[in-house]
Amino acid sequence: MIETLQHLPPAADSHGALAAQFTDLAPPLTSRQAAIEAARCLYCYDAPCMRACPTGIDVASFIRNIHDQNINGAAIGILKANIFGGSCARVCPTEILCESACVRNHYAEREPVKIGLLQRHAIDNASFAGHPFTRAPATGKTIAVVGAGPAGLACAHRLAMLGHDVVVFEARPKAGGLNEYGIAKYKLPGEFAQQEVDFLLQIGGIDIQYGQALGENLQLRDLHARFDAVFLGLGLGASRRLGLTGEDAPGLMAATDYIAALRQADDLSTLPVPRRAIVIGAGNTAIDMAVQIKRLGADEVTLVYRRGFDAMSATAHEIEIAKLNFVCIRTWASPLEVLLDDAGRVAGMRFEETRMEEGRLARTGAFVEIAADAVFKAIGQAMAPPSEFDLVAQDLWQDGGRIAVDGALRTKVPGIYAGGDCVALGQDLTVQAVQHGKLAALAIHNDIVSEAAWPT
Repeated sequence: MIETLQHLPPAADSHGALAAQFTDLAPPLTSRQAAIEAARCLYCYDAPCMRACPTGIDVASFIRNIHDQNINGAAIGILKANIFGGSCARVCPTEILCESACVRNHYAEREPVKIGLLQRHAIDNASFAGHPFTRAPATGKTIAVVGAGPAGLACAHRLAMLGHDVVVFEARPKAGGLNEYGIAKYKLPGEFAQQEVDFLLQIGGIDIQYGQALGENLQLRDLHARFDAVFLGLGLGASRRLGLTGEDAPGLMAATDYIAALRQADDLSTLPVPRRAIVIGAGNTAIDMAVQIKRLGADEVTLVYRRGFDAMSATAHEIEIAKLNFVCIRTWASPLEVLLDDAGRVAGMRFEETRMEEGRLARTGAFVEIAADAVFKAIGQAMAPPSEFDLVAQDLWQDGGRIAVDGALRTKVPGIYAGGDCVALGQDLTVQAVQHGKLAALAIHNDIVSEAAWPT
């Protein structure tokens, strides 16, 4: 996966020393700290924090349970709305969602209730004798789910709760999707992602089949014919290209590929690490890449974006993380040329400085060169095009690279639903993908039940 960097030296430190750089970004709350923080909550009757949560977690209720020392009750309340409540407590941008809506978030108190940390406290400290949810009586229906990421697994879990059997088809050797392969290792350290998947599967009725890739050994038309319904929880696996000469040179790769290799590495000291690195992008993935390569030992890491700070899609919190890790952020510079050494390997990049003119991004004619041993693209991803032999899949894919759905996540093909990154509905967030899966499961269930009730 990272052959393009094999000419670079491995990390200079030991695995143990490097692993210490990838512990939890924020330390957990102690029981005493959680009690004090829970006491700050006003338990608002109109709960603006709950309205700001894409999955509709009853925030006031679970915080009151923490205050009353009912940790299991708090955890069940969270998981009922969001089965990925543990990972979302760690990776969700609470600063722009629930905590932004908190009534404590004003000039006098300076900060909101620490909802994310309280949610993590509840999930991490809950102790269940078994899975907290039980399955409804079997319906005799079987649903196919394509993709074992947060959207697909959330859909599968809810369908299983409703009494359906589910077969999940996953292209990779592990379930978890973005949580397993795409999130910064300091946000979801250790085996947390797999532990969460294992917990989810305890509901029963969910079979995951690995090595099943849509468009390769799996065709949507076949799934549509074999199963009572199909849910597409596809990620965006194709990295966008810069469109520059030298883009395929050794030393240039997609940030997501390196992050996946980092998360799956048994020995971090074997990873190739450049002395100087450039990360192109402005989102949270770009920040994740820049911070992680710095923590692995890179001397200089420069994140480059063609617009200004105010246009970056990364949150202010993420940008602050980059600064605290000594990542240099260069704005108003657009990629122009990949610089190569005598061996044809990446030696840096040339950028053209930009500015806004009458509301449009314009080039200035001034140039800047940044030396680097590796360049990582974090400029967004797209869906891989469907197989030319699968007419059902081709009918669903839009020109913009996403799948069109209605408010209940139904596609235009009856019996096929979609959610997560593959649909164009709002921000590409883990918590939103979970909500898509949950809503799609309810739609599938209602549609199947309605269909079964039709007179014959």
